[in-house]
Amino acid sequence: MKKVWVSLLTAFSLMVLPLTSFSADDTKEVDRVENSGKVMSEILNVPEDIPQDLLDKSYGVIVLPSVLKAAFVFGGSYGRGVMTCRRGANFDGPGWGPPTMMALEGGSFGLQIGGQATDFVLLLMSDRSAKGVLTSKVKLGADASAAAGPKGREASAATDATMRAEILSYSRARGAFAGISLEGSTLRPDNNANKKLYGKEINAENIVLKDEVKAPPSASLLLKTLDTKSPKRKTS
Repeated sequence: MKKVWVSLLTAFSLMVLPLTSFSADDTKEVDRVENSGKVMSEILNVPEDIPQDLLDKSYGVIVLPSVLKAAFVFGGSYGRGVMTCRRGANFDGPGWGPPTMMALEGGSFGLQIGGQATDFVLLLMSDRSAKGVLTSKVKLGADASAAAGPKGREASAATDATMRAEILSYSRARGAFAGISLEGSTLRPDNNANKKLYGKEINAENIVLKDEVKAPPSASLLLKTLDTKSPKRKTS
């Protein structure tokens, strides 16, 4: 009888171990997606937040939670987070689609954000910028025009250059929310992280534009917040 129990326990362990390993493998990615949802929800519920008109005209958003200056000072590290876009091949469908993991690298903004953790939110204001970020590394200010995003009532005083920018960027540190320039830094898809999050090889373009996977449970707050605040893109 004892031998039977040992055999059963061994068989059970062999079945459970692969599941446990997979679960542990995607922990960081799940945390990033969940934290991105918290950042987006908190930022869109403060008085001086992202102007509604700009959010409604955006094709997609990128959220990078808790980026540290040290990651850029010592090199080799970078800010990581998620990107989600409006559904449909032309970003004109209702609702927001499953997220793809993203990486932010380089640039001089590390000197601007101090030693504290800083959250970044980027609005993608054209289909060109959204598709560009999904398919390759994009240098802000060179491959795509970028500007510090206006907030709240500042939107009415924004310059033409700001309003024509393809990517508008914001930062939040120690509770202070403001537009910040990320020119000189680069954005790229983090497909290794996508593999961990979705459990298979899949690139950013197929996640967002071809709708080949369902959004993971960790993205529920992020997508619910955006679906509620801006369910459909305004074209004018």
